[in-house]
Amino acid sequence: MIETRAIVKNFGAQRVLDGVSLRIARGEAVVIIGRSGCGKSVLLKHLIGLLRPDAGQVLIAGQDITQLPERELLQVRRKFGMLFQGAALFDSMTVKENIAFPLRRQGGLTEAEISRRVDEVLEVVGLPGAGPKTPAELSGGMRKRVGLARAVVYRPEILLYDEPTTGLDPVMSDAIDQLIIRVSARFHVTSVVVTHDLRSMQRVGTRLLLMHQGRIHAEAPPEAMFHSSDPVVQQFVRGEADLKESTF
Repeated sequence: MIETRAIVKNFGAQRVLDGVSLRIARGEAVVIIGRSGCGKSVLLKHLIGLLRPDAGQVLIAGQDITQLPERELLQVRRKFGMLFQGAALFDSMTVKENIAFPLRRQGGLTEAEISRRVDEVLEVVGLPGAGPKTPAELSGGMRKRVGLARAVVYRPEILLYDEPTTGLDPVMSDAIDQLIIRVSARFHVTSVVVTHDLRSMQRVGTRLLLMHQGRIHAEAPPEAMFHSSDPVVQQFVRGEADLKESTF
C-alpha cells in the first residue's frame, strides 16, 4: 500500500531524510518511532504528498506520487485521513460541522447522508450526542476523538497519526490507543502512527520502525524491538540520554 525508495530530503544544509526505504502492506498497523528531530513527521508529510523528496520515490498503491501535478496529487490524498497532534479542529464550528467538513468539501452526498455518517463515526469514537458542542467545550482527549472521527468519516484507505497521545494522561492515552485499534479493524484501513509513547507503540503497532540519523535503523514487531540488543534501539526504549551527543 505504501512504499518509499531511498528518499532524501534536505532543508538547507541539514539532511533530514537520508535514503529512507520502507514498505507497508495494506491493512498493516505500523508505528514509526525515534528521537525528536529524526525526521518522523517529515516522513509522514512525504507519504501524503505535502512535501516532495529531493531524491527517491514515494509509491501509494503502486503509483509514484513524487512527480504528480497538484491536481492528480489531490486525488491520491483522498486515500488518506490524518489525525494531527492538536486535532486541528475549527473553533468556529460545532463538532458535527467539523466532522462533516471533509464530506461537504468532497461533495456527492445529501445532507441526510452526511448527518448519518457523522452520527456513525461519533458512535465509533464514543461521543454520541456530542455533535452540537463546540471544541471549546471539549477536553483534550475528546478533541482528539473528534479529530479521529473527522479523519475516518469519508472512509479513507490509509490513516496517518502524528503523536496521537501527546498531552494526554495515561488513561486517556489508552482510550485513544483502543480507538486506533477499533477504527483500524472497523474500517480495514492501513495505519501509520508516529509516537514517542512507549506504551502506545506496544499496543497499536504490529511492526515498529525506528528512525535514526535520517534512516530506518531497525524494524521488528514490538516484543522483538523492546528486547533488541542493538545499542541505538536500547537507548531509545530505555529513555537513556547520551550526554556526549548533547548540544546544551
